[in-house]
Formats: sequence, structure tokens, C-alpha cells
Amino acid sequence: MLRSKIEKKYRKGENNRLYQGDILRNLSFIVGNPEKTEGKDCIDLPFAVLLSQDCDLEADFKCREQTIGNQDKYLLSLLVCPAFNIGEFANGTHFANWQMEPQSSKLIEKIQKNDTHKRFHFLSKNTEFFVPDLVLDFKHFFTLPRDYLYSQEKDVYVASLSELFREELSQRFSNYLSRIGLPELND
Repeated sequence: MLRSKIEKKYRKGENNRLYQGDILRNLSFIVGNPEKTEGKDCIDLPFAVLLSQDCDLEADFKCREQTIGNQDKYLLSLLVCPAFNIGEFANGTHFANWQMEPQSSKLIEKIQKNDTHKRFHFLSKNTEFFVPDLVLDFKHFFTLPRDYLYSQEKDVYVASLSELFREELSQRFSNYLSRIGLPELND
């Protein structure tokens, strides 16, 4: 069997670009209708994970470094998913200002095994990078302006998932989004 060169689940990113699977801390942004002054909420995420495809992130970065050529590889927004502390998630206190249901210990066990629940993904804690046990809920995700994330990178970047682990996360997210809702039929 070919031995993998990946020795750790988490690693420090290279150079100054964002990567799929980057773990971000203390990310804040405004959501709401831009045409209205009321009804806007500030979302404060203790943790989030960048889900945009790495090939797109790399092409965007390289295209912007080379100031010549067209801009067809530019990304305007990037996809992030909140990552919640598993204790707060279990208690239903993970999304400030939103009323969420507490989760059963049985569901938490399934999530921790990245078992059968397609909606959630578990990231185990890492003491080297001060990452607690985290749960991603694929039902909640955001697109944020690319330039905003790059302007915040030095303040919010924590670590990156190693390649196979980010591929697993990407596949699970895409599987959740591509599920087909079938109607309940009365036979």
C-alpha cells in the first residue's frame, strides 16, 4: 500500500493566499437587504471554514498577481460555512440571537463519527492551532466578498485542513447540496 505523505489533519497555509479548508476565527459581517436600512444583522462567527473550490481560489490569486490579461478567473465572492463549538451546538446556543434546538447525545455521537447525517460535518480539536471540536452545519453557509476576506485574512486565519481532509469536507458539502427532495406520495 502506498503511504500517504499527509501526516496531520491541520497545517499552516503557504504564502498569502486563501485555500479551501482554511479555518477562520472571529469572522464578522452584515447580512440583510442592501436596499433597506433596517433589518440588517451582524453575524459573528467564532469559527468558519472556507469552502470555495481550491482550483478557483488558486486561479483567482494567480490572475490577480499578474496584472496583465483578462479577468475571467477573478472571484467576486467566496463560500464559507460556520463551524460551531460542539458543546454550544449540542446545547442549541451556537447561533447567537437565533433560537436553536438542543441536539440529542445520540445525534452528537453520529456527527462526531461523520456517520450517516449528511447535513453535518465534524472537525476534531487541535491543540497546536487552538481549534476546539467543531460542527459544520451545511444548511447554513454564506458568500462573502473576496476582497473582504483577504483584508481580514491576517486577523482571522487559524489553520488549514490538509488536502484529503478538505476534499472529504468538499465532497460531503456538495453531496448535501445536491440531494434531491422527493415528494411523499400516498400509494
